[in-house]
Amino acid sequence: MLVASLAFAAGYFHYAYRQDLQTDDAAAHQAIKAASDGAVALLSYSPETLSRDFANAKSRLTDDYLNYYQRFADQIVGPSAQRGHVTTTATVVRAAVSELHPNSAVVLVFVKQKTASKEKPEPVVTSSSLRVSLLKVNNSWLIEKFDAV
Repeated sequence: MLVASLAFAAGYFHYAYRQDLQTDDAAAHQAIKAASDGAVALLSYSPETLSRDFANAKSRLTDDYLNYYQRFADQIVGPSAQRGHVTTTATVVRAAVSELHPNSAVVLVFVKQKTASKEKPEPVVTSSSLRVSLLKVNNSWLIEKFDAV
């Protein structure tokens, strides 16, 4: 009985400790970096590098979100960027973890965007807040959802 109790306690402690390691400061930092880099990739593009910009963004998405992004990029962003020579550059001002689990996370990202076009060559600066939901897939954080807040 004593051996069984000790084995159970050791197993439970190992499982609980392993969960804590998967949601420690290093895991939070990885999630913040993935969300920040992903936000910049999704929001930055130029007509000269559009296919490379889209490929970079797509590599950061889960399969489910990739389908939505592909349609959005092909039907709206791509034609607008090429037709109006629109260039958008995003930078992350601040980011913080809202929720962190071993295989999912939600990160709030505050972004500044500079947008210029053929019609308006002087960049227009806007700020936005994003809620980036991440899933851990093959040990990498990928964007599952990307919403303005």
